Amino acid sequence: MAWFKRVNPSIRPTDKRDMPEGLWWKCDECGAMIHKKQLEDNFFTCSKCDHHFRISPYKYFSLLFDDGKYSEFDDQLRAADPLGFTDTKKYPDRVYDTIEKKGKTEACRNAHGISGGEPLVISAMDFGFIGGSMGSVVGEKIARAVDKSLELNAPLLVISQSGGARMMEGAFSLMQMAKTAARLTRLSERKLPYISLLTDPTMGGISASFAMLGDLNISEPKALIGFAGPRVIRDTIKRDLPEGFQRAEFLFDHGFLDRIIHRRDLKTELVSLLSMLKI
Repeated sequence: MAWFKRVNPSIRPTDKRDMPEGLWWKCDECGAMIHKKQLEDNFFTCSKCDHHFRISPYKYFSLLFDDGKYSEFDDQLRAADPLGFTDTKKYPDRVYDTIEKKGKTEACRNAHGISGGEPLVISAMDFGFIGGSMGSVVGEKIARAVDKSLELNAPLLVISQSGGARMMEGAFSLMQMAKTAARLTRLSERKLPYISLLTDPTMGGISASFAMLGDLNISEPKALIGFAGPRVIRDTIKRDLPEGFQRAEFLFDHGFLDRIIHRRDLKTELVSLLSMLKI
């Protein structure tokens, strides 16, 4: 049974912009109106409250690789339909519609290049594709990112941005938790650094697997990180949750994160951390 399929990358749709069209955008946190140029200059964060807008893998690649130059790999993989799943629409139709409407082909992108003068492999998730959910393709891409790190003898950075496992693939999506965790052990055996960057949101099976397995687990400010959502937990235990529960700052205070880094400082801090981990 095929878990994913390969397509000719030469016919893949062109990725469209992740942010809404227009010259002004409204901050989801404080309501401030921000001009497009100001937002771009501030690394897609709010200059008034530091809210971090969700950005695509390509924006992270441009930010983190030297001169914004990188090579994408394994972009030909597409989701198959191992269960013949249908809810309000058939799973293949949902995937096709997402590709057509948003220009995104999967919830994960892989690239390698040079960062701070040293080779680096990045696997970045994309919430814009079915909530960044992890199906067989995402698991396979992260596994292949590990293989690329081994091939290039380079560190790996995984950027998580996901609502969790993809229900349309059932147990196949849950199997990716074990698959990615097992593959990451190969980096440890070769003493290659693995840094996990958790962004908003990092939930469900993502947080329960590779997102929390980094040699260093870092996060953007105020990112929502957890397994079940705060509302589900509140409704289950019938108690009010602590202020800031499941936000990056709360997890940092309780020892689940090693560092919280503003996006404008991300590349500088990443290069510094990788230098410290270099053997």
